[in-house]
Amino acid sequence: MESSHWLQATLVYLCAAVVAVPLAKRFGLGSIIGYLAAGIAIGPFGLALVKDTQSILHIAEFGVVLMLFLIGLELEPARLWSLRRPIFGWGSAQLLGCAGALAGLGWWLGASGPMALIAGLGLALSSTAVALQVLQERHLLPTQGGQAGFAILLFQDVAAIPILALIPLLGVRVQAEGNPWLEAAKALGVIVGIILVGRLLLRHALRWIARSRSTEIFTAASLALVVGIASLMQAVGLSMALGAFLGGVLLAESEYKRELETDVEPFKGLLLGLFFMAVGMSMDFHALLADWVVVLAVLAGFLLIKGAVLWALATAVKVPLAERPVFALLLAQGGEFAFVVFQQAEAAQILSSRHSAVLVGTVALSMLVTPLLLVLIDKWVLPRFAHAQDGSTPELAEPQEAPVIIAGFGRYGQVIGRLLYANGLKATVLDHDAEQIDLLRKFGFRVHYGDATRLDLLRLAGAEHARVLVLAIDDVEQSLKLAEVVKAHFPHLTVVARARNVQHFYALRDRGVQLIERETLDSALLSGRSVLETLGWHPYHARQLATRFRRHLVDQIERMHPHHQDEQALVSMAKQGRRQLEELFAQEREALAQRRPQGWGPDQH
Repeated sequence: MESSHWLQATLVYLCAAVVAVPLAKRFGLGSIIGYLAAGIAIGPFGLALVKDTQSILHIAEFGVVLMLFLIGLELEPARLWSLRRPIFGWGSAQLLGCAGALAGLGWWLGASGPMALIAGLGLALSSTAVALQVLQERHLLPTQGGQAGFAILLFQDVAAIPILALIPLLGVRVQAEGNPWLEAAKALGVIVGIILVGRLLLRHALRWIARSRSTEIFTAASLALVVGIASLMQAVGLSMALGAFLGGVLLAESEYKRELETDVEPFKGLLLGLFFMAVGMSMDFHALLADWVVVLAVLAGFLLIKGAVLWALATAVKVPLAERPVFALLLAQGGEFAFVVFQQAEAAQILSSRHSAVLVGTVALSMLVTPLLLVLIDKWVLPRFAHAQDGSTPELAEPQEAPVIIAGFGRYGQVIGRLLYANGLKATVLDHDAEQIDLLRKFGFRVHYGDATRLDLLRLAGAEHARVLVLAIDDVEQSLKLAEVVKAHFPHLTVVARARNVQHFYALRDRGVQLIERETLDSALLSGRSVLETLGWHPYHARQLATRFRRHLVDQIERMHPHHQDEQALVSMAKQGRRQLEELFAQEREALAQRRPQGWGPDQH
């Protein structure tokens, strides 16, 4: 019976998401709004198709855990250092400014110190998922405002960790029964232990698993890593999200980073969608309607206060005037981590159930009204700001993606990579050989472990912004599969391919690849030149013969390509080409014999 109930509930979730999310995106509201609306529709205050929302919310919180793991994977020390000023400067200014103003207002209105502090910190957070989605859809990420917004969101995601760790220290249970300093010391000890053990074991364990060349086992290992660290943190009373974040940071410089991202991303997306649906289901509309004046006042108040702080910050960091309205609105809305903060604060008895319901409902409403406010800004505000800018265009930041992607870094790909590196060009390299990757990283190459034919991995590697993809995969079937994926999803990429043989050449050409080189042709011709020179040909003449022979082969392959499916025509054209080549070289030998200087050819032909 319980199994049947679980299956029915799963069917309800999936059907609600399938209906609501496409409708929301159709009207330009975004997928998160669709998930929230779906949750409201099927929850206790809608059609009441699902009633046990709390158990679902506990499962769905793992989507937030996976999100923190992926955020940690992006926080490489070098990247953090290059963005240290916008992340820690602008980010801390936004969080402290908004939280201070909101907490001060709450305390002035009569809230207790811990309640005002947690409410201010929770409301100061913004929705990373919603903001980044809007910035990407509007192609605003490369702009100065987009980069500033990204830096602030990144700092908020990191700051959510100490905020969650702070809640137990302010809770009633800890104040009455525990020593806050002892709790903090225990937390610090566990964190240091995870970092030390992770540095020593994680990369070696992943390398051992990668040698099995089993995609599903590596996916299982990725999930086991996140679940294991999160469970350890929960066992000692700390946040699961904190553990997942630490696991991601430990692997941020690993060669398996991209593969981990592509393995975890689908689970994160599904569980995060379920999380938003659970939030929609758990919204207490009875409490919201009972306190509708308070809810509207809190909603308007925190949007206005955050908007004012963000506008001042945008002015200070010189975000262009035309970009400030969208910048301020996207960061003024509440964020997904606020749900977690308020729920944990309620569990720690910092917030009452009524206050938690009001704050959670207010944050959800802010995320619902933001798309509507964006429509108004697009229609009424941005045209006036654009006119005030005198037609100036937004200043673009430096691109973050490498212009070249090399798929396959074996013998062939390494030569290309070293040539590019020697000329000051950087490339993103994808390879599936764990031992080879470990060796190459010791020599300073930036190589990522993963199957280059996976569409999600190509997107993470920057295929949407790169200019050239070097197809140097050794396996013919994998090479052809990658060519098809690139042609279907990244038609702007120029593909420079390696062909193992003539059949591989024809298959690549059928898939639209134009720049193809047979991997052994030039090396074989160089060896042939050496044979001619050893037998007495002059080096210059030997080179000319090899060059003409190469030109003939390339032209012949191009002529034969339209007929390569017709075996009879192919054989006939090959024989004809061979006769033409023999006749050409015979004529050249006769002409050379008549005027040959000493040393330009062998004594006997």
